[in-house]
Amino acid sequence: MTKEQYNKIYPWVVVALLWMVAMLNYMDRQMLSTMKVAMMGDIHELEKAENFGRLMAIFLWIYALMSPMAGLIADRVNRKWLIVGSLAVWSGVTMAMGYSTSFNQLYALRALMGISEALYIPAGLALIADYHRGSTRSLAVGIHLSGLYLGQALGGFGATVAHSYSWQQAFHLFGLVGICYSLVLVFFLKDIRIQIPTSKKSTFADGLKSVRSSLGIIFGNMSFWVVLFYFTAPSFPGWAVKSWMPTLFSSTLGIDMSIAGPMATITIAGSSLISVILGGMMADRWMDVNIKGRIYTGVIGLSMMVPALVFLGYGTGYFGVIGGAVLFGLGFGMFDANSMPILCQFVSPRHRAAAYGLMNMAGISAGAVITVVLGKSTDAGSLGHDVALLAIPVVMAIVLQLTVLKPKFADKTED
Repeated sequence: MTKEQYNKIYPWVVVALLWMVAMLNYMDRQMLSTMKVAMMGDIHELEKAENFGRLMAIFLWIYALMSPMAGLIADRVNRKWLIVGSLAVWSGVTMAMGYSTSFNQLYALRALMGISEALYIPAGLALIADYHRGSTRSLAVGIHLSGLYLGQALGGFGATVAHSYSWQQAFHLFGLVGICYSLVLVFFLKDIRIQIPTSKKSTFADGLKSVRSSLGIIFGNMSFWVVLFYFTAPSFPGWAVKSWMPTLFSSTLGIDMSIAGPMATITIAGSSLISVILGGMMADRWMDVNIKGRIYTGVIGLSMMVPALVFLGYGTGYFGVIGGAVLFGLGFGMFDANSMPILCQFVSPRHRAAAYGLMNMAGISAGAVITVVLGKSTDAGSLGHDVALLAIPVVMAIVLQLTVLKPKFADKTED
């Protein structure tokens, strides 16, 4: 293979390698939401929905608080080793959860998972964005994110494995797969570095000055604040779907959780998996004729989520609930494929991981809040109604996207 051929192929090899990491990232975090019933027999605190909401929320809060730091770290270190270490640690935590005998042990491990998983997404997406700087960026990001959705769907089978064997074996199996795959990345993943220049004798004070400079550039960019809201608003329903759709499917359709878990996750994740790739292709083609092509594609995705949330909240039969889930997945995937590519139009490569880390913090914080709120809604019997209300912030994000964002570049390269 010639060097030219290698340079054309390897960016897609990176996408393929990180696709598997993305799948494991979501599979390991999602499977807990579908194994609640199986685990209640051994850990009785999970019988109360509010406690289960707390268990899901601690992951989100830790993940959110770690995300900006993870982005700042990813802008300054070799992202290959950051990704390898992150995967190995959260996979080890997943395996350890299979040995838990109390709610407090699960709670602590879930918090540790939040730290380790937070380190991956900013580094992974920034690495893909650096390898794909032309008309393939949205498609590359979309393919990578399809791994997240497949992981979400496979996480739904945690309930099936737990039903056939045990919830402990489900954690052990998925954790072992991740540990083994981290060794694969050691040999095949390579970084491409657009790095912030640093002195060989840099001090701690120099590091703090560099961090303050990065944050100042990001926060001083008005367009970043709009992109931040664009990313955060759909996170309310996005995390509501990830955490509570198996419960909503089970209660609305009157089916067992071992069936509702895979049905909910496969329906939403499957449609998102298709849409995230189609949305990436659409945006890349649209960018050839209009610099706002990625923004318009994202808006189309958000617009699909609004009626979907109404169907999910107020639907009473299979057609309404499953139809709403499919429509939501299609819209969310189209939005998600273009979040990082839109950010690249307003933030330079030197600060993208940090900027995405801040976006992740805002989005996950929204998810942590709504996860706890919907836990109380479940206990009160108003889960569907409150899910439908989450369409309001999505509408606000649509308006801001169309009226405020005016990119000057297809790919911003300088501060």
